[in-house]
Amino acid sequence: MYTGNYTGTYDESKYNQIKNRDNDGYTTRTVKTNSATDASGNSYTTSVSNDKLTNNDFLNLMIQELKLQDPTKPMDSQRMMDSQLQMSTMETNRAMAASMEKLVATFNQTSLSNATNLIGKNVEDVNTDENGVSKAYSVLSVETLNGEMVVKARQILYYEDVVKDADGNRLAYDANGFIYNEDGEKTGQKIVLKNPGEIAVDEDGKPVILDENDEEVAEHDFVYEGMTTPVYSSEISTIPFENITKVF
Repeated sequence: MYTGNYTGTYDESKYNQIKNRDNDGYTTRTVKTNSATDASGNSYTTSVSNDKLTNNDFLNLMIQELKLQDPTKPMDSQRMMDSQLQMSTMETNRAMAASMEKLVATFNQTSLSNATNLIGKNVEDVNTDENGVSKAYSVLSVETLNGEMVVKARQILYYEDVVKDADGNRLAYDANGFIYNEDGEKTGQKIVLKNPGEIAVDEDGKPVILDENDEEVAEHDFVYEGMTTPVYSSEISTIPFENITKVF
């Protein structure tokens, strides 16, 4: 049984270096330590908390505490090694998490760059209209929203038959067939529609035009050349990238 006196050798400069303290003993970074005093009056650290502590810091602390331990009450080396293993595991996990974050950021940036090819194109998503037809949109922009890739687009409501006058100017008419002049005012005439945007033609293939009394206009200069153009919604829709089912 040990009956002699124990005197620990305490090197303040080395201890400050390990603890990341300056020459006056003040910490140089945020470190929270809990200490205790052994039977011989020697102070030792029971716990250390700091998000920036590394495995090397822990090893240095362990070596210093082993030097200062009371031989009659040696520290539990297995507990120290278990703590070191836990710290090493946490460091590995943090490094892996940081690497994964960088990988995800790179992947998102690459995906965003590739997705910009959709701008100006038409897409369909999982939604359908009252007739069960997939809704179509014209893509305006691509962006990430809350970590999710989305497109900003205007819905294509329907396709409108293009009708022109004698001068080759496009005839402006709405979903009800009302015709508008260049100032955006109703002319009083209507173009007969089968469906929104789909005109009715006579036996000569000319658009059917009605006057303000809903009487058919026999003589007019409007012509239909078989072309169509999309009519867009005034609202901008946000569509998750994963919901896109078709690009055209």
